[in-house]
Amino acid sequence: MTALIQTIDTPDGALTILADDAQRVLASGWSDDHAAIVGRVHPSLRPAEVAEGETDAADAARAYYAGDVRAIDTVAVRQHGTGMQQTGWAALRRIAPGRPLTYAEFAIELGSPRAVRAAAAVCARNAPALFVPCHRVLRSDGTLGGFAWGLDVKRSLLEREAAFAV
Repeated sequence: MTALIQTIDTPDGALTILADDAQRVLASGWSDDHAAIVGRVHPSLRPAEVAEGETDAADAARAYYAGDVRAIDTVAVRQHGTGMQQTGWAALRRIAPGRPLTYAEFAIELGSPRAVRAAAAVCARNAPALFVPCHRVLRSDGTLGGFAWGLDVKRSLLEREAAFAV
Protein backbone atom coordinates (compact mmCIF):
# COMPACT_ATOMS: atom_id res chain seq x y z
CA MET A 1 0.00 0.00 0.00
CA THR A 2 1.20 3.49 -0.83
CA ALA A 3 0.07 6.17 1.58
CA LEU A 4 -0.12 9.89 0.99
CA ILE A 5 1.50 12.37 3.32
CA GLN A 6 0.76 16.09 3.32
CA THR A 7 1.92 18.95 5.51
CA ILE A 8 -0.17 22.09 5.81
CA ASP A 9 0.42 25.33 7.69
CA THR A 10 -1.88 26.04 10.64
CA PRO A 11 -1.88 28.67 13.38
CA ASP A 12 -0.42 25.93 15.61
CA GLY A 13 2.41 25.15 13.20
CA ALA A 14 2.92 22.51 10.55
CA LEU A 15 0.26 19.77 10.61
CA THR A 16 1.23 16.59 8.81
CA ILE A 17 -1.41 14.07 7.76
CA LEU A 18 -0.75 10.50 6.64
CA ALA A 19 -3.65 8.81 4.83
CA ASP A 20 -3.99 5.35 3.30
CA ASP A 21 -5.09 4.66 -0.26
CA ALA A 22 -8.73 4.89 0.85
CA GLN A 23 -8.08 8.41 2.28
CA ARG A 24 -8.41 7.18 5.91
CA VAL A 25 -6.10 9.07 8.26
CA LEU A 26 -3.54 6.73 9.77
CA ALA A 27 -1.67 9.39 11.73
CA SER A 28 -1.38 13.13 12.03
CA GLY A 29 0.37 15.63 14.22
CA TRP A 30 1.91 19.07 14.52
CA SER A 31 5.28 18.35 13.00
CA ASP A 32 6.83 18.48 9.56
CA ASP A 33 8.89 15.37 10.38
CA HIS A 34 7.35 12.76 8.09
CA ALA A 35 9.25 9.90 9.75
CA ALA A 36 7.82 10.86 13.15
CA ILE A 37 4.27 10.80 11.77
CA VAL A 38 4.76 7.45 10.00
CA GLY A 39 6.33 6.09 13.18
CA ARG A 40 3.09 6.68 15.11
CA VAL A 41 1.24 4.16 12.92
CA HIS A 42 0.87 0.66 14.35
CA PRO A 43 3.31 -1.66 12.54
CA SER A 44 0.45 -3.75 11.12
CA LEU A 45 -0.90 -0.67 9.31
CA ARG A 46 2.36 1.08 8.51
CA PRO A 47 2.56 1.69 4.74
CA ALA A 48 5.36 0.18 2.70
CA GLU A 49 5.57 3.34 0.61
CA VAL A 50 4.76 6.96 1.36
CA ALA A 51 4.42 9.66 -1.28
CA GLU A 52 3.71 13.34 -0.90
CA GLY A 53 0.27 14.25 -2.16
CA GLU A 54 -3.09 15.81 -1.42
CA THR A 55 -5.20 14.23 1.33
CA ASP A 56 -8.92 14.74 1.75
CA ALA A 57 -8.34 15.29 5.46
CA ALA A 58 -6.29 18.42 4.76
CA ASP A 59 -9.44 20.22 3.59
CA ALA A 60 -11.19 19.27 6.83
CA ALA A 61 -8.22 20.50 8.87
CA ARG A 62 -8.24 23.82 7.01
CA ALA A 63 -12.00 24.17 7.63
CA TYR A 64 -11.44 23.35 11.31
CA TYR A 65 -8.87 26.12 11.59
CA ALA A 66 -11.19 28.50 9.69
CA GLY A 67 -13.80 28.05 12.43
CA ASP A 68 -15.78 24.94 11.47
CA VAL A 69 -14.65 22.86 14.45
CA ARG A 70 -16.98 20.04 13.39
CA ALA A 71 -15.30 19.65 9.98
CA ILE A 72 -13.04 16.93 11.39
CA ASP A 73 -15.95 14.79 12.59
CA THR A 74 -16.56 12.93 9.33
CA VAL A 75 -12.95 12.30 8.33
CA ALA A 76 -12.36 8.57 8.12
CA VAL A 77 -9.57 7.21 10.29
CA ARG A 78 -7.95 3.82 10.69
CA GLN A 79 -6.12 2.56 13.77
CA HIS A 80 -5.09 -0.84 15.08
CA GLY A 81 -5.66 -1.54 18.76
CA THR A 82 -7.35 -3.61 21.41
CA GLY A 83 -11.10 -3.65 21.81
CA MET A 84 -10.88 -1.09 24.60
CA GLN A 85 -8.68 1.18 22.50
CA GLN A 86 -11.09 0.98 19.56
CA THR A 87 -13.99 1.76 21.91
CA GLY A 88 -12.01 4.63 23.39
CA TRP A 89 -11.06 6.14 20.06
CA ALA A 90 -14.71 6.02 18.97
CA ALA A 91 -15.71 7.69 22.27
CA LEU A 92 -13.15 10.46 21.74
CA ARG A 93 -14.85 11.31 18.47
CA ARG A 94 -18.14 11.81 20.34
CA ILE A 95 -16.76 14.44 22.73
CA ALA A 96 -18.31 17.71 21.64
CA PRO A 97 -15.98 20.60 20.81
CA GLY A 98 -15.87 23.06 23.69
CA ARG A 99 -17.00 20.42 26.19
CA PRO A 100 -13.86 18.55 27.28
CA LEU A 101 -14.03 15.62 29.68
CA THR A 102 -11.70 14.67 32.49
CA TYR A 103 -9.86 11.36 32.31
CA ALA A 104 -12.22 10.10 35.06
CA GLU A 105 -15.28 11.12 33.02
CA PHE A 106 -13.73 9.56 29.94
CA ALA A 107 -13.23 6.28 31.85
CA ILE A 108 -16.94 6.35 32.71
CA GLU A 109 -17.74 6.86 29.01
CA LEU A 110 -15.70 3.71 28.34
CA GLY A 111 -17.82 1.79 30.85
CA SER A 112 -14.91 1.36 33.26
CA PRO A 113 -15.09 4.11 35.90
CA ARG A 114 -11.99 2.83 37.73
CA ALA A 115 -9.88 2.54 34.57
CA VAL A 116 -8.62 6.13 34.56
CA ARG A 117 -5.06 5.11 33.64
CA ALA A 118 -6.35 2.91 30.82
CA ALA A 119 -8.43 5.85 29.58
CA ALA A 120 -5.29 8.02 29.58
CA ALA A 121 -3.42 5.28 27.69
CA VAL A 122 -6.13 5.28 24.99
CA CYS A 123 -5.41 8.97 24.47
CA ALA A 124 -1.65 8.46 24.48
CA ARG A 125 -1.83 5.77 21.79
CA ASN A 126 -4.05 7.80 19.47
CA ALA A 127 -2.24 8.26 16.14
CA PRO A 128 -4.63 10.48 14.11
CA ALA A 129 -4.52 13.49 16.43
CA LEU A 130 -7.06 16.23 15.67
CA PHE A 131 -9.32 13.79 13.77
CA VAL A 132 -9.66 11.62 16.90
CA PRO A 133 -9.65 14.54 19.34
CA CYS A 134 -7.74 13.23 22.34
CA HIS A 135 -6.92 16.84 23.17
CA ARG A 136 -10.47 17.08 24.58
CA VAL A 137 -9.54 15.07 27.70
CA LEU A 138 -8.13 16.85 30.76
CA ARG A 139 -6.84 15.94 34.19
CA SER A 140 -9.42 15.66 36.94
CA ASP A 141 -8.30 18.99 38.39
CA GLY A 142 -9.02 20.67 35.04
CA THR A 143 -5.39 21.12 34.04
CA LEU A 144 -4.28 20.12 30.57
CA GLY A 145 -2.42 16.89 31.34
CA GLY A 146 -0.30 15.55 28.51
CA PHE A 147 -0.40 15.80 24.74
CA ALA A 148 2.04 14.26 22.29
CA TRP A 149 2.28 17.51 20.31
CA GLY A 150 2.81 19.82 23.27
CA LEU A 151 0.63 21.63 25.74
CA ASP A 152 0.70 24.87 23.74
CA VAL A 153 -1.01 23.09 20.83
CA LYS A 154 -3.52 21.40 23.17
CA ARG A 155 -4.35 24.72 24.84
CA SER A 156 -4.77 26.40 21.45
CA LEU A 157 -7.10 23.68 20.17
CA LEU A 158 -9.25 23.83 23.30
CA GLU A 159 -9.43 27.64 23.16
CA ARG A 160 -10.38 27.52 19.46
CA GLU A 161 -13.12 24.99 20.18
CA ALA A 162 -14.45 26.90 23.17
CA ALA A 163 -14.76 30.00 20.99
CA PHE A 164 -16.66 28.17 18.24
CA ALA A 165 -18.52 25.53 20.30
CA VAL A 166 -22.00 24.79 19.04
